Amino acid sequence: MQFLSKANAKVARAASLKNHWEGPTDGPRLQKKKKIIFIAADLSDPGTAAVFASVREASASGGWETLPIDCRGRCNQGSAIVAQALDMKADGIIMAGVDVSTQAKGMAAAAKAKIPVVGWHASTKSGPTDGLFTNIATNPKEVAQVAALYTVVDSNNKAGIVVFTDSSNPYLHAKSAAIVETIKQCEGCKLLSVEDVPLIDAHIKMKGVVENLVKRHGSKWTHAIGAIDFYFDLLEVPATAALIASNKLVGVAAGDGSPTAYKRIRANSLQTATVPEPLSMHAWQLVDELNRAFSGAEPSGFVSSSVHLVTAQNISYDGGQKNTFEPGNDFRNHYLRYWSK
Repeated sequence: MQFLSKANAKVARAASLKNHWEGPTDGPRLQKKKKIIFIAADLSDPGTAAVFASVREASASGGWETLPIDCRGRCNQGSAIVAQALDMKADGIIMAGVDVSTQAKGMAAAAKAKIPVVGWHASTKSGPTDGLFTNIATNPKEVAQVAALYTVVDSNNKAGIVVFTDSSNPYLHAKSAAIVETIKQCEGCKLLSVEDVPLIDAHIKMKGVVENLVKRHGSKWTHAIGAIDFYFDLLEVPATAALIASNKLVGVAAGDGSPTAYKRIRANSLQTATVPEPLSMHAWQLVDELNRAFSGAEPSGFVSSSVHLVTAQNISYDGGQKNTFEPGNDFRNHYLRYWSK
């Protein structure tokens, strides 16, 4: 019971309003006319696409040009992608969802050319790392714990859980490892399996994975935790949804707060919670960090200290009415205030 009590307390904190600004209150004036190359792991991912759009929004007052390179899930298979950005005469580079450890040659070339590179989930670590001016990432362990603990609370310590992840992605792998670690502390829960379903071909493999899970576990499978919302997009495809209809699964995602996840939670259909990323706020921070690099300043050091849980009970707050997580902390005006000083 002590574990359940702690789980309830942490879930309640995560579900609270996020209306307090924790970020920087001072920084350099926004420089003008910069070309930014946005290297995306996969722009078909709603989270990455939202960050790209918000980088353009944030940098508009400086007249920045932001151009994409879309790896379509294959960035980590070669190191030429940063060289391509340099050939495009980038003033700065954003690596979004691309594992920086796979880009050593490109990062060395960027350093030699004195072109700053800022990461968004380019590493599991936040702050300056692996040649990045800084890396912006929600703590994967914190996100995972909240998703897992919500599942424990929702099931009253009685969940039969399958975890979906992609071990080729370091950030998702870190989340699923923390989910497993947390679930093992729940005495009444049963971790049925961890399914490694790479995102790049998940749409092809998911139906077969689910068929096998239903055959192996039957009605013992009551809850699914995805390392990302996308797995529930695949679980609600009609052919796959039919396989799990009798299970009446409860789904929880450890990120990243896609519009489809919000719609499922609002409709109370399959997915009941997500731990979303503050995508727009992260994008504005990406612009701020690049501007600090251009200005010869140090990174801001800003890492949001608390994660957010979205359920049907709080979905109307903190941007939920727009099917996204936008903390009610007025982050845009905080940045604009010193960018225009």
